[in-house]
Amino acid sequence: MSSKDSVPNCAAAAVLVRSEGVPDDAQPIRGYDFENGVDYNALLSTYINTGFQATSFGRAVDIVNKMRAWRLSDEPVADTDCEEDRDLEYRKSVKCKIFLGYTSNLVSSGIRETIKYLVKNSMVDVLVSSAGGVEEDFIKCLAPTYLGDFTLEGRALRSKGLNRIGNLIVPNDNYCKFEDWIVPILDQMLKEQKDDGTVWTPSKVIHRLGKEINHPDSIYYWAYKNNIPVYCPAITDGSL
Repeated sequence: MSSKDSVPNCAAAAVLVRSEGVPDDAQPIRGYDFENGVDYNALLSTYINTGFQATSFGRAVDIVNKMRAWRLSDEPVADTDCEEDRDLEYRKSVKCKIFLGYTSNLVSSGIRETIKYLVKNSMVDVLVSSAGGVEEDFIKCLAPTYLGDFTLEGRALRSKGLNRIGNLIVPNDNYCKFEDWIVPILDQMLKEQKDDGTVWTPSKVIHRLGKEINHPDSIYYWAYKNNIPVYCPAITDGSL
């Protein structure tokens, strides 16, 4: 150091490095300006440039929009395509097949209503769920799940016949109502298996239960109505 005002060489090398030019396509960080009013499409479109987790969310929005907009006609005709696949009108009609997968906690929570909306309006083609993601939908048609708190003590809740799922509370009575509802249906399905030779796969079971619940709040009622297949390989890994 030549004087007290000088910067140590090691500090200058670490801190005072001249910036390189950013790429021409670099995206500045800027969020949504609510001075423009509440426009949800415009709001979501700004997420990708908002930074942190919002950018990941924004990329997911872009992927979903691309899936919904894609048509086979967007792709060049391949030499191996059959005559039907070469027809332009047919290619315009072929959409992306969208699989939606989720676990039970999403159905236990209010995300269930979002999934139900997507299924009701045929915005997805296939559902893939855990066992809890199936039974929790039917249980909530029979009795509500309540808001609790993550800090509630499990032992104290259990003594009151209550169950905690994160910060959600499910009374034991809900599961009793579920059993009372489903057992006669399973008995009838067993009869059909014995008498008619019906082979019950998990998808067929869920399809039948969606028909039997006959409730407009149910994901699987709308999957049944719109003939959307549901895959749940471990359907017995729960109350079912």
